[in-house]
Amino acid sequence: MRLRNVSFLTVLLFGLCGLVSLSWYTAFSSSRGKNVVDIYQREFLALRERLHSAEQENLRRSKELNLVLEEIKRAIAEKQALRDINRTWSSLSEETRLKLWNVSSSKNVLQLPSIFHHLPHLLNREDSLQPAVHLGQGRTGVSIVMGVPSVKREVHSYLTDTLTSLMSELSAAEKDDCVIVVLIAEADQQYASSVADNLKRLFPAEIQSGLLEVISPSVHFYPDFSRLRESFGDPKERVRWRTKQNLDYCFLMMYAQSKGTYYVQLEDDIVARPNFFTTMKNFALQQPSEDWMILEFSQLGFIGKMFKSLDLSLIVEFMLMFYKDKPIDWLLDHIMWVKVCNPEKDAVSGSNRNHQKQRRSILNEGFTMISTVYNTISDKDFGKQTLHKGHANPLAEVTTSLKTYQHFTLEKAYLGEDFFWAFTPVAGDFIRIRFFTPVRIERFFFRSGNIEHPGDKLFNTSVEVLPFDNIQAEKEALIEGKEKTPKYHRTEDGFIRIGTFHNGIAEGEVDPSFGPLEAMRLSVITDSPVWVILSEVRSPQS
Repeated sequence: MRLRNVSFLTVLLFGLCGLVSLSWYTAFSSSRGKNVVDIYQREFLALRERLHSAEQENLRRSKELNLVLEEIKRAIAEKQALRDINRTWSSLSEETRLKLWNVSSSKNVLQLPSIFHHLPHLLNREDSLQPAVHLGQGRTGVSIVMGVPSVKREVHSYLTDTLTSLMSELSAAEKDDCVIVVLIAEADQQYASSVADNLKRLFPAEIQSGLLEVISPSVHFYPDFSRLRESFGDPKERVRWRTKQNLDYCFLMMYAQSKGTYYVQLEDDIVARPNFFTTMKNFALQQPSEDWMILEFSQLGFIGKMFKSLDLSLIVEFMLMFYKDKPIDWLLDHIMWVKVCNPEKDAVSGSNRNHQKQRRSILNEGFTMISTVYNTISDKDFGKQTLHKGHANPLAEVTTSLKTYQHFTLEKAYLGEDFFWAFTPVAGDFIRIRFFTPVRIERFFFRSGNIEHPGDKLFNTSVEVLPFDNIQAEKEALIEGKEKTPKYHRTEDGFIRIGTFHNGIAEGEVDPSFGPLEAMRLSVITDSPVWVILSEVRSPQS
């Protein structure tokens, strides 16, 4: 009975344990399933939120794309409208275009004149005032800007000679304190580009440093010259030339006005004197007041005129008002008369006479101090100067490989009648003097350049002689010392080099051991940047 009870209790205990385990499992399973559902619900909510955000982002970007598309359509429409306006605008007369521009450019009724009033055709093109060619670094803040306009010449261009002359006379400090602006004043863009490329090849360091800039106007800058009226007895071609020249000066001044303190007008066929830059600068700075408008360094037209850059706008505006009417030097006189002279007094009395005296004293003082830059034609401020010096030389035949300029022959220079003038020498060129009979020469003297063209010198050129008795000359003069080292350099054709040119002059003694000479020769060793003048030849007999 007891055993039976124990068995019953054991079964009951196992049953209770199973019931508890089942309840616990059921409760655990129910809790775990609830957690999984919560996780899925949270992920679903997060996914729905992301989908909503993506939908909003898509709508926002769609709006942005629509705005961009509208801008593109508007730009296309404006461009087409601009084309239509340009076609309509081009069909209008210049007078009508100017009136429309006056009305539309401002809300005010009153309008100030501008370059478009004087050159209304510039309104046809947006790039009419932009240089078609532009080389340089855009240097500003210098003391002097030098403007050099250049046009296509039928015979020979002096532009590279002029630039070489200007830059060779500048020190390193002066090169940092100036800008040389070359204006290729030609509407032929192919020609302008070829000149610019040539200058870039010849002066790469100067362009890279900012010393040299090269520009050319747009073909649309110039008006229709066929409608000009003849005046002052000038033929139509002359009127066209002077009118275009006035516009060239205006374009160059407008470009240069913001670059420096002073502006100097030059040309493309000049020669610079030593120290010309510093002397011109000092001359301007030493003026007793700033009331001056023009400092003159030449009486040749518009060459060598210095202006304050602040005055260039006024000068350009005055020139534009009358560019079709008179040449530039007349306009310059007129603006001086308007600015300074008293119209109630005649030209030789009162303040007018004082003005002329003041202007003349500036001119003379400038030339006295520097005689800075001048053209290839004679300038009366230099006075009568000796351009050559003659000597009694031995009878000889003179020949040269150089191309002679006009009537300035080598024969006349050797006879002392005139100077010899030739185009730019290259390496290998020569001037040879072959004596009719062998002569003994004690000394030699050759001078290149003259007072009007001091830069036309011989550079890197040797003086050579050809002894009549070459064998004896080599035995006695070409050997020096016990080591038997050469004393002179002998060329392949038998000439003996005895001297070279320094600063345009070659002089020295001829070794008497050479004996009688058969010939003398000047040999150009390297290419020269300028033309050459031989103004004095002296080879006296012993």
